[in-house]
Amino acid sequence: MRVPHSWLRDFADFGDARSLVSVLDELGLVVEAVEEVGAGLSEVVVARVTEITPIRGADRIRRVLVDGGPGLTPPDGLQIVCGAWNFEEGELVPLAPVGTVLPNGMQIGRRTMRGITSEGMLCSGKELGLSDDGAGLLVLAGDATSFAPGTPILEALGIEQDTVFDIAVEANRPDALCIAGIARDAAAKLGLEFSIPDPPDPAQAFGGTGPVVGQPTEIAVEVPDPDLCPRFTARVVTGIRVAPSPAKIARRLVLAGMRPLNNVVDASNYVMLELGQPTHPYDLDRIAGATLRARAGVPGEKVLTLDGVERPVTAKSVGPGDDLRDCLICDGEDNPIGIGGVMGGASTEVTASTTRLALEAAYFNPMSIARTSMRFGLRTEASVRFERGCDPMGIERAVSRFCEVLSETAGPDLLVSGGWVDVSQGAPGPSTVTVRTERLNRVLGSDLDADQIARYLAPIGFATTASRTGLLEVEVPTFRPDVAREIDVVEEVARHHGYQSFRRTLRRPSQVGGIDHRQRMRRTIRAAFTHTGAHESWTASLIAPGDHEKMGLDAAGIHLSNPLTPDESVLRRSMMPGLARAVAFNQNRRQTNLRLFEIGNVFPVPDEQRIAKAMEHKDPSLSVVDERELVSLVLAGPLDDARSAAAAWNAIADQMGVTDVGMSAGREHRSGSDWTWGSGLHPTRSAVLVVTSGANKDAAIGDLGEIDPEVLSAFGVDATRGRTGWLTVDLGLLLDVAPHRSDQMQAVSRYPSTDFDLAFLVPDDVPADRVERTLRSAGGALLERVWLFDVFRGPDLPVGERSLAYRLRFCAPDRTLTDVEVAELRSACIKEVESVHGAKIRS
Repeated sequence: MRVPHSWLRDFADFGDARSLVSVLDELGLVVEAVEEVGAGLSEVVVARVTEITPIRGADRIRRVLVDGGPGLTPPDGLQIVCGAWNFEEGELVPLAPVGTVLPNGMQIGRRTMRGITSEGMLCSGKELGLSDDGAGLLVLAGDATSFAPGTPILEALGIEQDTVFDIAVEANRPDALCIAGIARDAAAKLGLEFSIPDPPDPAQAFGGTGPVVGQPTEIAVEVPDPDLCPRFTARVVTGIRVAPSPAKIARRLVLAGMRPLNNVVDASNYVMLELGQPTHPYDLDRIAGATLRARAGVPGEKVLTLDGVERPVTAKSVGPGDDLRDCLICDGEDNPIGIGGVMGGASTEVTASTTRLALEAAYFNPMSIARTSMRFGLRTEASVRFERGCDPMGIERAVSRFCEVLSETAGPDLLVSGGWVDVSQGAPGPSTVTVRTERLNRVLGSDLDADQIARYLAPIGFATTASRTGLLEVEVPTFRPDVAREIDVVEEVARHHGYQSFRRTLRRPSQVGGIDHRQRMRRTIRAAFTHTGAHESWTASLIAPGDHEKMGLDAAGIHLSNPLTPDESVLRRSMMPGLARAVAFNQNRRQTNLRLFEIGNVFPVPDEQRIAKAMEHKDPSLSVVDERELVSLVLAGPLDDARSAAAAWNAIADQMGVTDVGMSAGREHRSGSDWTWGSGLHPTRSAVLVVTSGANKDAAIGDLGEIDPEVLSAFGVDATRGRTGWLTVDLGLLLDVAPHRSDQMQAVSRYPSTDFDLAFLVPDDVPADRVERTLRSAGGALLERVWLFDVFRGPDLPVGERSLAYRLRFCAPDRTLTDVEVAELRSACIKEVESVHGAKIRS
């Protein structure tokens, strides 16, 4: 926000402008830039061009004689060499005499060009720092008698030297979006007397007569949706003459970054910048039925706004908290004539022929304005203030100030109605916050008492009352809607006490930080895959339409209605499309020894029951969209296949201590109502990971195997180079079955371990991992490791059976195992496998 120093001085006796910078910074109103306006122009004067002649041999410069006023101009005129061509004899232009230093740092001296000595310089608006136009001279409006030669250019242009602060106003300071709010804060910090001048009652000051407040007048107001507009006021002003604004008003608007238009619009903008309350003047004669209605928009309605754009409005959506209504201002025939709190309509715009005004000043629901502004992509000075929260009790002052500013140029017939319409239905009033002095001092590390706290708060509008020892009841003014809790009041005290005044303390929390079980397991999985030579990758969560069909899934899914690109418009249900394309990308660049894994989210198709529950808005944690975190591994090395995927799963299971998850080739686990396992995999070289015991028995948590060659080809992978392994696991389900192992380091046994091998004849329909789990169960706590090292089929074996050879390692933490103990363990393992699986030990 651009804030002129001269404007701040209307509210308090601020001294040097530069000294204010540090004060504003300390208050959290950070000054991002300081601009000196009019500096360096004190020596520049108005000059009248008396003669223009060409210079021999020069086609870009001319000899110009000017009259620069008494004491500066010789009898035959002051000679200037000038390269501008946009002026004629008799016109008034700015003259910088020899010795002048312009705002851009240029020092004017005598220069000789083509044998002609130039005694100064005629200036453009850019050289004077007054505009961006450097193509020609700044030619002053009016005739040659408008200003006498030698008149200071500052006087001729009505410019005062001023300092403009460019202040960053944060979202939590709605009161600082106006000159008065910034002045109040700065005056309180400096201990200066602050006051907002009370404008006169417009009805008395400008000869108005009419009914009292609330009774009918020349304008009627209706508010059928008070939740969108809790307070709406209107007042009639007649006898208007639309004209340019006074020089002071126009100059301040320019310094504040706004373009002057006419006295009516400028008065509204001036009051908004000064007091923070937007107002909107309508041409009363163009309002059908002389009525203003603030209501919610209806689907299909459109509003032609002041910028010439026709904008469609929205209606309320389903579910609490999803209010998409736009507040419209309509006329007596219910035709939209503006978007409340954002921008007025073109149909009632003030024009040069306007003589009667209906002045609107209202308080709109902040969230409604914020949503409407965002939806339309229309952010105006008014919407910024309304969405952060204006002062509902400051409307009367703003209306009176508007009339006062307008009266300077509106003409002698200006008349303000004595009555005005005020519809207030639930506008917020002052609130009270209880502040504990002990809590305040503990937060700030201070020792302030109740009187000191009250002295900091009183100058910025907060009234305090000591309810009992250690407690203060703080009444928050209506222009500070951001202050709602005790900690907000603490912040106000801290700002005015001065953050630099608090002693510095080093906070030492009892716990620096840590990671939870899920994060720890995620790191374990990442480390396990990295140790297999896999690289972690990232692929987009959005895939192209048809990608799911390429891997055998149906077309159902969550499709974006407004994707950035059509190739990324569907939320993925599997990581296979992204990882397969990554493999193809690398293969095309001769990277063939490739293993990639990814940890990320997928989005199953939500069922109707989930959608219905989510739309009830009873459970804030339940969303319409179902997200699940998976880990997926693709193995595309020269020797990789389904066995590589199984080895990768065994590495994860071993690291996490998972023992009750097995591999199932059964088709019953390959699909479900909201999930599909095994899609995209080879039908005979793949399996589903299934929980074998516990509360989640028979639940599928992932799949592994080889990607079907046709699927690989569909994603651009050269399937002729070899097989491609695949593993994917649902992390949430995996953590449900993974034991919570202690992070405490386990001691390593100092005693030697003992290995022995067992080979079994096992029926073909018994998976090898089930035999392994049985051996682990039989081996007990002394079994350190078991692994399958040989699978054999041959003519010497019975039909329908195969040989599985396992190596078992036993170790005790406190002794060396005896031969007797080892023999007993061996017998127990053999007996358990033979009884559970119908296997036979091979001799």
